[in-house]
Amino acid sequence: MTDNTVRQLNKDMPDLESYWMPFTGNRYFKQNPRMISRAKGMYCYSSDGQKLLDAVAGLWCCNAGHCHPKIVEAIKEQAEVLDYAMAFQLGHPTVFELANRLTDIAPEGIDYAFFVNSGSEAVDTALKMALAYHRIRGEGARTRLIGREKGYHGVGFGGISVGGLSPNRKMFGAMLPGVDHLPHTHNVEKNAYSRGLPAWGAHLADELENIVALHDPSTIAAVIVEPVAGSAGVILPPEGYLKRLRDICDKHGILLIFDEVICGFGRTGDSFGATRFGVTPDLMTLAKGLTSGAVPMGAVMASKDIYDTFMTGPEGAIEFFHGYTYSGHPLAAAAACAAMDVYLGEGLFDRARDMEDKFADALFSLRGEPHVIDVRCLGLIGAVELEGLEGQPTARAMSVFRECFDNGVIIRTTGDTLAFSPPLVISDSEIETMVESVRTALRAL
Repeated sequence: MTDNTVRQLNKDMPDLESYWMPFTGNRYFKQNPRMISRAKGMYCYSSDGQKLLDAVAGLWCCNAGHCHPKIVEAIKEQAEVLDYAMAFQLGHPTVFELANRLTDIAPEGIDYAFFVNSGSEAVDTALKMALAYHRIRGEGARTRLIGREKGYHGVGFGGISVGGLSPNRKMFGAMLPGVDHLPHTHNVEKNAYSRGLPAWGAHLADELENIVALHDPSTIAAVIVEPVAGSAGVILPPEGYLKRLRDICDKHGILLIFDEVICGFGRTGDSFGATRFGVTPDLMTLAKGLTSGAVPMGAVMASKDIYDTFMTGPEGAIEFFHGYTYSGHPLAAAAACAAMDVYLGEGLFDRARDMEDKFADALFSLRGEPHVIDVRCLGLIGAVELEGLEGQPTARAMSVFRECFDNGVIIRTTGDTLAFSPPLVISDSEIETMVESVRTALRAL
């Protein structure tokens, strides 16, 4: 970027006051703005021309890297042909193609895709599907939903009700009625510095039996968990934990929902967390990597049994009174189809698995650095947990985030944990740059 370009960008800086930013300290940011002006591949560029290694793929989403030319071209071509098509009682070819592409890579038995615009919408849609499924089957008393402590399922009222992060819940009242929560599986004392899945904690799935005994299985519709809990700080499932949840749900006629918004599309070294862990849910929520972050889009994938249960009544009747103006939007569908081409054509899911050990070795090299108490990773998703400052939760991690940004690397913080989810195209040298930036920041604290 030339000096003239940088000067022009600064000259064109808009007034920052009117934008109420999400999940951001607005007052601090507007005094200390960090503005991204463009991106390509593994890198973003700030408005003052600084080159930034993106170690979080935007926000867990740009799995093919930024502005991949095939995805960009697909969006351009689609915009010239069909900018919008109503999703109610009409369709367009690209969205049907996408549904087929998704079922091709989904676990066996997951055969249908319902499109939405975000992970939050996908979660609320899946919860509604679960409730309606039981009602259609004559088990309308199954209205209870079970989430998990430390779970993140977006910001709709359904998602924050089943979610288990208190800052996301405490301001918004009583939530949905009839929701309970499993205990989380995060335990630094038992599992610190585990390579891969932790050995301790599978027994925590049995807490679902206690919840079933308390409420009676005839009242429980669904259990929703993230195969890998992302926003809580990359919490990996203990060995055997997800299979145990599947077995208990089957025993009691409860649907199992996997929130794959973060860990889908190669992040865990496979197409989905479900395929990596060999456990098939009844419903899966998708977003983020679905379009490699290029256009907002989400989806719920459903089993044939769930779909067929809805296909009752007169042939022309609406089976599911739910949907969005932008469900299956043509530009989003084109971007997602192109993303599938890139993921499969360039072998990015396999690449994530191949890079897994190098990524883990690099992150684990931070063990012993100041304030580090745990390292966790799988595929190309990882976390470094820090000992928090007394009375100042999140402050230490935020200091590392700011120092890394100033030194040319974008990381993510969640609580006092540093999170990493780079594009699946990251190189060995870029992994080293990412980790050395963190090491330098930790030593500067």
